[in-house]
Amino acid sequence: MNANGTGNGNGALEGAVIAVAGAAGPAGRATLLRLAEAGAIVVASDADPTRLAEAVDAARYAHGGATVTGDTVDLLDLAATREWAAKTEKEFGRIDGLVHLVGGWRGSATFAETDLADWDLLEKLLIRTVQHTSLAFHGGLLRSDRGRFLLISAAGASHPTAGNAAYAASKAAAEAWTLALADAFRKAGGDAGPKTAAAILIVKALVHDAMRAERPNAKFAGFTDVKELADAIAGVWERPAPEVNGKRLWLTPQP
Repeated sequence: MNANGTGNGNGALEGAVIAVAGAAGPAGRATLLRLAEAGAIVVASDADPTRLAEAVDAARYAHGGATVTGDTVDLLDLAATREWAAKTEKEFGRIDGLVHLVGGWRGSATFAETDLADWDLLEKLLIRTVQHTSLAFHGGLLRSDRGRFLLISAAGASHPTAGNAAYAASKAAAEAWTLALADAFRKAGGDAGPKTAAAILIVKALVHDAMRAERPNAKFAGFTDVKELADAIAGVWERPAPEVNGKRLWLTPQP
């Protein structure tokens, strides 16, 4: 069974409270729409308040009656991230998921030309934010009967190329951190197995409608459409926690 969802109306998400970090980009927008469509209460965050408000409004408009809220959160601040998690659980009485979509990319033409300033940036965006969200939401997800922590990663993390050293190393570290979280969930489940899961969804790269419009002749071979990613995210809740906990779910052919 693959990681993709099975269409509209995901009963496993009905009434679930899902936080989405990095919600204002194309992948975030698609995810907000998909989760709202599935009946989830969606709590979005981003560092850009204007783009976040636009994304939240779009999801609300597309699915009238859906509860979609937005919080401007500095995920590089652990205290602020913990405050966001606590506020969410207090307001809605539970927290059933954290979807981590915070991204960024820097690269170089060759290995020798790698700029370590790129590492400084990517370490914050791709590793530190994962550390903070996982620590902040760990307790709430354990209290849930369907908790999921989902990291979106890239195939390059396990197959780095010369010009992508900083990016691939950052993604690999984020994956390792997420797998450690999965082990914590496994141990918390004891003999019965985990009821909360941490999983990694892996893409080659993402594509969306605006990219296709800008490059109409490009093939985007192996890329995952943001809508397909959103379906895959929703689909993780359809699968038992032991089946996905600590797993890499490939949405592109595995190298």
